[in-house]
Amino acid sequence: MDSIKTNTSEGEKYRIEVTGMSCDSCARHVKKALERVRGVEGVEVPGWKEGVAFVKVKPGEGGSGVEEELLKAVRRAGYGAELSEGGAIPPEMEKATGGGKNQYDSEGYDLMVIGGGSAGFAAAIRGNELGYRVAIVEESVIGGTCVNVGCVPSKILIKAVSEYYHARHPRFEAVKTGWSELSWGKLVEEKDGMVEHLRKAKYIDVLASYPEIDYIEGKAVLKGENWVEVNGAVYQPGKIIISTGAKTWVPPIEGLEECGYLTSTTAMELKELPASMLILGASAVGIELAQMFARAGVEVSLVEVAERIAPSMEPEISEELEKVLKSEGIRIFTGVRVRSVERRNKGRYFLYCTSGGSSAGGSGGDLAGEFMIEGDSLLVATGRRPVTGGMGLEEAGVRLGARGEIVVNRTLRSDNPYIYAAGDVLGKDMFVYTAAYSGSVASENALTGAELVYDTRILPGVIFSDPQAASVGLTEREAREAGYSVDTTVLPIGHVPIAIASRDRYGLVKVVADSGSGEILGVHILSDEAGSVVEIAAIAMKAGLRIEELKNTLFPYLTYAEGLKLAAITFKKDVAALSCCAV
Repeated sequence: MDSIKTNTSEGEKYRIEVTGMSCDSCARHVKKALERVRGVEGVEVPGWKEGVAFVKVKPGEGGSGVEEELLKAVRRAGYGAELSEGGAIPPEMEKATGGGKNQYDSEGYDLMVIGGGSAGFAAAIRGNELGYRVAIVEESVIGGTCVNVGCVPSKILIKAVSEYYHARHPRFEAVKTGWSELSWGKLVEEKDGMVEHLRKAKYIDVLASYPEIDYIEGKAVLKGENWVEVNGAVYQPGKIIISTGAKTWVPPIEGLEECGYLTSTTAMELKELPASMLILGASAVGIELAQMFARAGVEVSLVEVAERIAPSMEPEISEELEKVLKSEGIRIFTGVRVRSVERRNKGRYFLYCTSGGSSAGGSGGDLAGEFMIEGDSLLVATGRRPVTGGMGLEEAGVRLGARGEIVVNRTLRSDNPYIYAAGDVLGKDMFVYTAAYSGSVASENALTGAELVYDTRILPGVIFSDPQAASVGLTEREAREAGYSVDTTVLPIGHVPIAIASRDRYGLVKVVADSGSGEILGVHILSDEAGSVVEIAAIAMKAGLRIEELKNTLFPYLTYAEGLKLAAITFKKDVAALSCCAV
């Protein structure tokens, strides 16, 4: 092949005619493919319409061998390629073909993602799909909260203990089960093995399938607008996404730090079960672990500062769920402030509490004024706060909120135009699925200026109790505060045929709607499979269905999803007066 190039003391420069590009993403893929060729120092692809790429090769690296590799790289990416006349790179492109690098950053990353959890991986993969050079920086274990210490291990334990509990407590008199046994130590080993498997399958192996994404182990510290230091090396990526997640927040209670305590992470690592456990916090994590440990044979006391458990849920859900937990022997104390904690001889814990007496005591009775609760172990499940300390964020012009969250606009950009944020570090919507969604949105906005809006108005959430508590949209109170004229209905689970057949004792479906238009504003469920049923409600809301349309939708008989239809019917009819499947 005749070499068609420009020779200079700084190396050789090539002009390549590229065919088959049809969008900006194609141009980025061609650029990325050429950048991977050995000896290439810089690449510029002006755009897909121009159909040309300019390549700068390091001195001494040129020749027919590199020419062949350049053409092969473009062709492997799915495009046609030929070297063309006029190899000189236009003067205005000289700077661009320097590779976008600087004297400190030899890699020239378009995007650096700080945090290797769900949000970080979604951001990195989206950046890779768009044709950009991406790096992930992680100082701890790959995979983040969900797979390592959150959703995955907790649901493994909850599911296993649920099987144990129901074997001992069958719902039907005709069912006689043998004496079941729970080997807690063995279960923890099984949990650890499954977590390790999923971490490898969903993160380590996934990362390996994207060889273009660099993974850097170490702590990242911002050194200015878009400068990042990791392990002593300094980088200047084009854009940065912070996805460092969140960690357990511990309230400032006298004596708590000195006494020591369990978190949701360390509680799931216990090799032996304590005889009794005090749990501070009765939101999702506190409720899930309270029921799980109680079913495993631990005497559990659940303590909540709010006037009811699951305080973000509808009051009807909280009340019914409290009945469930009490029926399983859990003591519940609400409206309680813990003033101090004492631990005697590294043994039992003593919580010194204050209450107005309106709802405190739960199954322990009405307790007013000051009182004490004791137990063998103490679990703090009072929420999570963003991990943003010690990173130089504020020095880099990134504004933080009252709880340490990164303040962003609707496109997830911080006050620093080079820096975006995604996942739990936003301080809200702390679910693995919203983390992945926000990571993808932040990545595309940062790299392409797409201005996509992070929208979680229709966001389903689930407490994995038994039965499950699930919610999507506005509560009745939120709807009224938003200015809606509101209609609501509450359907007891006893009107849902599958619940009758399954001998369910507790549960309900509450629907919140606009009284004028019939728009569905919120759906709140306590039932078996509520987490799956609520997604049907979310889809209906996203599609703009009204109560009348939901009522006229066909649902399979003897499913929990049928509760949605029956709840819609109750806006105008008494379902108790209807035959099976009647509308």
